[in-house]
Amino acid sequence: MSISYGERFTTFPVLIKIVLKNKQTGYKQLPEDPNRIVVKDVSFSYDIMDENEHIAPRLALDGINVSIEKGSYTAILGSNGSGKSTLAKIIDILEVPDSGKVVIFGKDAGNDDLFWDIRSHCCVVFQNPDNQIVGTMIEEDVAFGPENLGIPNPELRERVDQALKDVGLYELRNREATALSGGQKQKLAIAGALAMHPDILILDEATAMLDPSSRDDFLALVEKMRMDKGLTLITITHDMTEALRCDKIIVVDKGKAVLEGAPEEIFMLDNLWDYGLKRPVKFNFAFEIAKLTGSELTKEDLVSDDALLSAIEKMLAKPGIKTPEAALEDKRLDEAEIIMSVKDLSYTYDGSDVKAIENINLDIRKGEVLGLVGESGCGKTTLISHMNAIFRPKEGDVIIHTKDGDLSCKNKKDTMKIRQNVGLVFQYPEYQLFEETVFKDIGYGLKKMKVSKEEAAVRIRDAAYLVGLTDKELSSSPFELSGGQKRRAAMAGVLVMKPGILVLDEPASGLDPKGRQEMFKIIKDLRDSGTTIILVSHNMDEAAKNCDRICVIDRGKIKAVGTPEELFENNRAEELGIQIPRITSFSGLLRARLEKKYPGITFDSVNFNPEKEAAAIVRAVCGRGGACA
Repeated sequence: MSISYGERFTTFPVLIKIVLKNKQTGYKQLPEDPNRIVVKDVSFSYDIMDENEHIAPRLALDGINVSIEKGSYTAILGSNGSGKSTLAKIIDILEVPDSGKVVIFGKDAGNDDLFWDIRSHCCVVFQNPDNQIVGTMIEEDVAFGPENLGIPNPELRERVDQALKDVGLYELRNREATALSGGQKQKLAIAGALAMHPDILILDEATAMLDPSSRDDFLALVEKMRMDKGLTLITITHDMTEALRCDKIIVVDKGKAVLEGAPEEIFMLDNLWDYGLKRPVKFNFAFEIAKLTGSELTKEDLVSDDALLSAIEKMLAKPGIKTPEAALEDKRLDEAEIIMSVKDLSYTYDGSDVKAIENINLDIRKGEVLGLVGESGCGKTTLISHMNAIFRPKEGDVIIHTKDGDLSCKNKKDTMKIRQNVGLVFQYPEYQLFEETVFKDIGYGLKKMKVSKEEAAVRIRDAAYLVGLTDKELSSSPFELSGGQKRRAAMAGVLVMKPGILVLDEPASGLDPKGRQEMFKIIKDLRDSGTTIILVSHNMDEAAKNCDRICVIDRGKIKAVGTPEELFENNRAEELGIQIPRITSFSGLLRARLEKKYPGITFDSVNFNPEKEAAAIVRAVCGRGGACA
C-alpha cells in the first residue's frame, strides 16, 4: 500500500475512519471535469472538548465553494483560523467533508476506489517541518514518499538526489535530520514533496521558515516545474508579496470563500483589513501618493513594478498638489549601557566536526531591538540558546549585566537568575505549552518561583492582556488555540517573569498580516517600556523597520553589525550576501526615476513607513519644482 507524502502519520485506524466517513456522507458522482479541482458546498467541523468536557463540533469550513484550474498558480489568503489549512487537507483527502463534494481533475474524492490514486498525485507541505519528517537520515526521509509509491531504482536514487540538490541539501544528505536547523528542516520537507513528482503541490506557509534567498530560489523552482510539467500550484500564505506571483487569489473568511480574482483586482479593494489582510507595502505607498495628490489608481497600475512606478510618476506630476506637513522623526536608539555581552563564544554539536557558531563577540544594549539575520543553518538558534543558558557555553561565555552584578551562563549557580532576566520564546510556541489551561501555563514559572497566588493572578492577567489574550482564552486549553494565539500565550509565559531581556525566534512567523502588525506593536511597546529585545527574523522588511541594529551571521560567524541604514544603503547588502528589504528595492527604482526629473531628491528607503514616505516624497517633489499649489 502506498502512503502519500502529505499523510506520513496516518495510521490504519484513521484510514478506516476516513473510509467509513466517506460512505456516511453519501457522495454522488459529479460531472467529470478533468481540468479543475472543484470543492462544492463543503462543510467540515473539528471535534473539540468544551468547557464542560463534552465533545462539541467547531466549524472550520462552512459550505465553501472553490474552483481551481489545472496547471494554475493560486494563492489562498485569510486570517489565522479562517479555514485555509483545512481546505488544503480536504483537497488532499487528509480530512473528509461532513457534507459537500470534492472532485480532483474529474476524480470524485468521495469514491473510495479513487482514494489512493488521488493521494499519490497530491502533496502538501505544511508550516511545521517537524510534523512531516520521519526518516532518520536526510536522504532516507526524502526517499520515503516515492519509495512507498513503488518507484524502483535507479529512478528512486535520481529523484532523491535531484530533490536534495534543488533545495540545497545534497551535501548534507548523509546527516541526521534532527541535526538540521528549522529552516533546513523545512527545505527537507519540501524536498520530500518534490521527490514525489506530484501533479498538485499545496504549500501551506511552506516558505515561512526560509531565509529570503532560499525562499526565492524555491519559489522559482516550483514555478519552473509548473511551467515545464503542468504542475498545479496552490500556496497558502500570509506573505502578500508572494501572493502577487500567483494567477489568482482566493480569500477565505470564517470557512467561506469571500473574494476571488487576480492579484491586482484583490489588492484594489479597501476592505482587506476586515479579513486580517493588507496590501503589499509598495501598494499602500502608491495609494498614499494617490490620496495626497487627489489621484486614483486602477488595477492596471498594479500589474507590475514598471506600471506602478509609471503611475506614481504621473501622480506626482499632477498640477495643484498641496505640500504635506513634515512628520515627526522616529529617532533610533543612541549608545546605551551594555546589558548582555557575548564573549568569544563557539559551539560544536556532538557528532559534528563543524562549529555551529565560532568566536562570536557581541554586545547588546539596554532598551534596543537587535535583529539577528542570516541563512537557515547559519547559527542563529544556537546563539540564542546560549543567551539564557539552555546551552551552556563550552568555549567563551555569555555575561548578563544586572544591577546586582554580572551573571555567567557558564556558572550553573547563576542559571535561575539568568532565566529570570532573559526570556526566550522559540520558533514553535506549541512546544512551550503543556498545562491544562492557558492561565496555568502562563503562571508555571511563577509557581516555581513560589510567588503568592494573589500576586501570580495579577501578573498572569497583566501579561495576558499585554499580548492580547482574553479571559475566555485564559480559561481554554492551550492546545485549542490557533497558531497565533499559541504564540501569544508562549510570549505571555515569558513576560510574566518580567525579564529585562526578551529573545524572540521568528515571533511573527505563521501570523496573518493583522496578527503580524499586532505582534510588532507588542514588541514596540515592550521596547518603549525598557525591555531589550533580541529578534531572530528572516523577513528583511520587518527587520529593517523594527530593529535598531541588525547582526548578520554567516556560517556561524558574525559578518556585520549595524543600523538598518548602514547595512542596506549603498549596496552594502550585496557585499554581505543578504537581500535588501523588498520595499527598499522598489523605492530604489523609484528614486532612480525621480532623480532624473527632480535632481537631489532623497527619502528614507530603509525604515519605510508608507504614509510618512509618501508625504516626504510629495514634499520633496514640491521643493524641487514640482507642479504644486
